[in-house]
Amino acid sequence: MDLNADLGEGFGRWTLTDDQALLACVTSANVACGFHAGDASVMRRVCDAAAARGVRIGAQVSYRDLAGFGRRAMDVPAAELAAEVAYQIGALRVFAEAAGASVAYVKPHGALYNRTVRDDEQATAVIEGVQIAGGGMAVLGLPGSRLLVRAGEAGLTAVEEAFADRAYTPQGTLVPRGEPGAVVHDADEVVRRGVGFAVDRSVTGADGRRISVVARSLCVHGDTPGAAALARRVRAALEEAGVTVRAFA
Repeated sequence: MDLNADLGEGFGRWTLTDDQALLACVTSANVACGFHAGDASVMRRVCDAAAARGVRIGAQVSYRDLAGFGRRAMDVPAAELAAEVAYQIGALRVFAEAAGASVAYVKPHGALYNRTVRDDEQATAVIEGVQIAGGGMAVLGLPGSRLLVRAGEAGLTAVEEAFADRAYTPQGTLVPRGEPGAVVHDADEVVRRGVGFAVDRSVTGADGRRISVVARSLCVHGDTPGAAALARRVRAALEEAGVTVRAFA
């Protein structure tokens, strides 16, 4: 099981994620590319640190929404979105390659991630952006999402992702953040859910029933309070359960 976290979610003097501590335990780093968080200095610093630790670098692309941290619903024309996705990947690639690494995958953030679960036009635009940026990168998304369907059709590697610290609807999608219980705050429960995804391929949904979730990558949000300690616990529990923690193939 791959273990990923959102990194580089700072801007100027403002910092949010404990990048160094998270890089010590994750296998893939979703690096903010400047549209919801991050700037040139932050991207360079995170890429240098990730490359030094052998952590895979991914571009976490977003709607252009610094003020809303990329979590506000936006209507962006498809052509514009494709260009902006390519722009973000290109910006991160400069720093990844300077560090002796590469941008191995792309993962939408926040509102864009959720929008591409069902919105075919926006999902297609994201994939077009990946192709404009040169293709060859994997795409992380929710199992069954339009994003992963379009990635597969485009010949890109589609990687299914699960969230240890988010609640699930009976349909297998994420409970919207504005609803009660959308984020799982109990650390023990987050750890249990993480192991459940890897071992049982399932999770308990918001209605109490078990939901099948087949995923190759597990996310722990970097902006969660105590995220680094939580990620360490999740990794330790996975390894104790006999799960090999490594970057997805």
